[in-house]
Parts: sequence; structure tokens; C-alpha cells
Amino acid sequence: MNEQGPCLDCFRTGTRVLAPDLGDERGRWPLFTGEAVAAGFLCAHSLPLRFRSQVIGALNLFRPQPGLLDDHALAGAQAMADIATISILQERTLREARVLAEQLQRALNSRVVIEQAKGVLAERAKINLDEAFDLLRTHARSHNLRLHDVATAAISSLLTVEELASPLKPRSSPDEG
Repeated sequence: MNEQGPCLDCFRTGTRVLAPDLGDERGRWPLFTGEAVAAGFLCAHSLPLRFRSQVIGALNLFRPQPGLLDDHALAGAQAMADIATISILQERTLREARVLAEQLQRALNSRVVIEQAKGVLAERAKINLDEAFDLLRTHARSHNLRLHDVATAAISSLLTVEELASPLKPRSSPDEG
């Protein structure tokens, strides 16, 4: 709602925002209060979702009648906010772990292909594994290609030992012919 309202204030400050009568808050949040009152809400409570000093969101409670929640209801609402915080953080942690596992798996898969290519090149060119890796790496760098792609091409014989060993050939200009 145009960057205003109890939720955004709560998120920005990390403190509860209580608006017992939204009709009295028109000067504070003119667009928000107009929309909220039109939707039938006359009271708003916004509670921070906080982990230590970091605010990760806000829980909003709206009521059709004016007046603050009592202390017992506010404590229950804060408990729900705390549960929501734990759930959000747990989901983030699981998502980050999943992303990391996927990245590690891709790196491992890529490394397997590179190791296979080193073996193929070492056998074909009768060179050691370090020299085979140097051929792959040098070709990838000089042609601005990913090492994995060069290794895949070498395994499938799309790149020969000779092509891997040859320096980058400059492109001819349109005037040459």
C-alpha cells in the first residue's frame, strides 16, 4: 500500500505497532487506512518476526472492531509470530542446504568428466595426466570455454589432441580473403 502501514513500520523498527482505531491513523497511513477501513478493518496489530536482532517480517492481525487485544491475546499472537519465525528460518536453512548440495553435485559431476577427459587424452597422446589437464585448461582459457565443455568434447572425440594442442588461431578480417 504505497510503502505505508503498521506492517512496514513494524518491519522497519522491529517493534510492535498497535493501532487500536484505524480511523485515528489516517494522518499516519492515509492510503493504508482508507483501504483497510473500506475492507471492514478498524483495528490493526503488527508484531515483529525477529531472530536475535534481525527482523525477517511481521505478523499482522486485523479486527473489525476498534480496541487493543488484551495482554493474554497479544502474548498468544507473539507466540504465533515466534513459531512463524522458526518455520521461515528452518525453510531458508533447508533451501540453502539444498542449493549447496546441488552445487556440490554439479561440481563433482564436472570433476568426473574432467578426470575422464584427462585419462582419454593421456592415453591418446601418450602423455601424463598433468599434461592432459594442461591441454584441456589451456584450450578452455584460450577459446573462452568452460573446462567441463572442453572435457566433454575431448571425451566424445569432437576435439582431437591436435586441436587441443594448437594455439588459438586469429580470425581473419573481412578485408582478407
